[in-house]
Parts: sequence; structure tokens; C-alpha cells
Amino acid sequence: MKLENSVILITGAATRVGKEVALYFASKGANIAFSYYEENEPWQETKAEIEALGVKCFVKKVEIRSNPDIRAFVQETKEVFGRIDVLFNNASVWLRKPFLQITEEEWDLAQDVNLKGPFLCSQAVAPIMKEQGQGVIINITDLSAFQVWNDNAHHAASKAGLVALTKSMAFELAPEIRVNAIAPGTVLLPPDPSPAKVEWAIENSLLKRVGSPMDVAKLAEFLIENEFATGSVYFIDGGRSLV
Repeated sequence: MKLENSVILITGAATRVGKEVALYFASKGANIAFSYYEENEPWQETKAEIEALGVKCFVKKVEIRSNPDIRAFVQETKEVFGRIDVLFNNASVWLRKPFLQITEEEWDLAQDVNLKGPFLCSQAVAPIMKEQGQGVIINITDLSAFQVWNDNAHHAASKAGLVALTKSMAFELAPEIRVNAIAPGTVLLPPDPSPAKVEWAIENSLLKRVGSPMDVAKLAEFLIENEFATGSVYFIDGGRSLV
């Protein structure tokens, strides 16, 4: 499958990595549908930047924990573009707290956004892809699914669950739909990071540098266009998983 003239649905793409991936896809000729969650997100600016690249863009406010919201978003995307070729499950929340202090509400939030959201989105999109005869689903997990970090149990559990979900979907949705996951390392630091944070990110990379959202986007492009890739997790972390 080529990016040019494809239709890509991305969750949580108004800002940060999701936005940069959407712009990269658009620069390759893909039409974009993306969701956002909060009204103060710069979704209008992102939409304008995407359309300036000469492609179509559909945007909708979506509660990623709500099945009706997700199904409405998917159905409207299908109505606007006539098809959905790629689902990029990007929307995520990262909560940190010592294990004994995690509340039930915080546990549920991590699982609902990071695991149930991709499940619901994939379940809504898969019948459309099956009917088309092809489709690609890409889930964004992270290194916490494979490493033990302090204050991270609820987040890590959700991302490890997403890895398992990726493999199960790849198995059950083949051969029409290919499903893979991407596990980024540090590809985008928080705004105004401290010098200590920057130094830590550099030192915990075998390549001794911070990555870029473009690293994620180019790997996603490979997974979309390579017709023999399914059921795997692809690390793009500068070797951080080995440190």
C-alpha cells in the first residue's frame, strides 16, 4: 500500500508526535482524518497545515474512551473519504505515581485511554478494511511494555496489553489487515526540558542523541508500504532498550 492518495485515520494528532506524523503522511500525499480531545488543542492550525500540503483533512473531537464517539468518528471519516486505509492508534495518556498510591480511577484511566481506546478504534475500523480487502493498523506502545520503570505500573500495564492486543489482532484479522506496533524511545522531549532531562535522554541512547517524530513517521511509512510486515513490535529508540 502506498501513502499517496490513501486515507489515514489518526487518533490524538492535534499536537506533538501525532501532529508531526500526520504532517509527514500528508506530505506524501495521504488524506488525513484526525481526532483531538480538548477544545484548547490547536487542531484548527494542524488542520490548516495539513490542507496546505494539498490533501484533504477531516477533524473531529473524540472521547477516546467512548465507543459511540469512536464509531461516529469512523463512520464520518468513511462518509467523507469513501474508505479508510490506515488506522494509527496514537492517542495516549501517561500517568506516573508510586504503585501503592495509584488510585482505582487512575488505573482505569490508563487502561481506558491506552488500551481500550485502540481496541475500540480497531474494532470499528476493521470491518471497513475487511470489506475493502486490505488495511493497516499501527499501534503506538512504548518501552515501558518491556522495561521496569519506577512509578509506572498502570501505564506499563496498559502498553504491555497493547502489545498483546497487536499480536492478537494481527492473527485474527489476517490476511486482509496487517497489524503492527511501534515502540518509540525519546523522540520528543517535553516543552522547556531541564538540562538534566536532556542529558539523561542523550546518555540513555546508544546513539547519544534524542530522536525525532520523523523517526516514528518514517518507520510507520515502512510498515504501511511493506506488504509482508504484520504481528510485530518495531523499536525506534536509538538503542535505549539495550542500555
